[in-house]
Amino acid sequence: MILIFVFIFGAIAGSFLNVCIYRLPRDESILFPSSHCPNCGKPVKLYDNIPILSYAILRGKCRHCKKAISARYPIVETISGLMSIALVMKYGLTLHSLLLLLFVFSLIIITFIDLDYQIIPDILSIPGILAGICASFFIPMAYWIDSIFGILIGGGFLFIIAVTYKWVTNREGMGGGDIKLLAMVGAWLGWKAIPFILFSSSLIGALIGGISLLSARKSLRYKIPFGPFISIASIIYIFFGPEIINWYISL
Repeated sequence: MILIFVFIFGAIAGSFLNVCIYRLPRDESILFPSSHCPNCGKPVKLYDNIPILSYAILRGKCRHCKKAISARYPIVETISGLMSIALVMKYGLTLHSLLLLLFVFSLIIITFIDLDYQIIPDILSIPGILAGICASFFIPMAYWIDSIFGILIGGGFLFIIAVTYKWVTNREGMGGGDIKLLAMVGAWLGWKAIPFILFSSSLIGALIGGISLLSARKSLRYKIPFGPFISIASIIYIFFGPEIINWYISL
C-alpha cells in the first residue's frame, strides 16, 4: 500500500517537472500563471490536472480547443512515479532516498530539456552542484570530500575534452552545459562514480546515437545531446553502480 502512495507522490511531482521542462527554456516563471493549455492558453481545471489519469480521460486532448497534448506529460509523470517507487524499494523511506529522488527529478528535467533544445540551463546545474555538496553531509553515497573531488574530476575531465576537441577540429564539441552537468553528478555521487558514468554514458550514447544516425540518415556532424546519456548512466549508478563495479573487478 505504501508504494501506491509513493507512486502517487512521484506522479504529482512529475506534473511539476513537466511545468519546469516546458517553462524553463522559455524563461517563464514555474509558479505563475497556473497550468494552462499550451495551444489555446485556457487554464487547466484541477480535475483536468490529475497526473496520468486526466490525460487518459481526455484522450490526450485539451478540453477546450480539442488540440492534441503531447504524450510527454503522462510519460514524465509515470517515470517520476516509478523512480519514486524504485528508490524507496532500494533505500527505504529515508532521507537518503528523498535526497536522491530530488537529484533524479533534476536529471529528468535536464534530460527532456536537452532533448528538445540541446541546452542544460545553468539554473538547474549550478544550484545542483551546491545541493550535491550539501547532500553529501546526509547521504552515505559520497562524503563531502568525495563530492568536492567529484566536481573537480567530473567537470574538469569534460572541460579538457571540450578544449582539446575544439583545438583539434576548430569546432565546438562538448557543450558547457554537459561539463556543469557532470560536475553536478560528481557532487551528488562522488568522484568514484565518474569513471563508471563516463564509460556508461559514452556506451549508451554510441549505441543510441549510432542507431539514430543510421535510421534518420543524418550527417556525422549532426549534434546529439549528451546530457540524457549522462543522466541515464547516473541513474544506473544509483541503483546498480557499486554492484556492477564489484562484479567487473571480480572478473
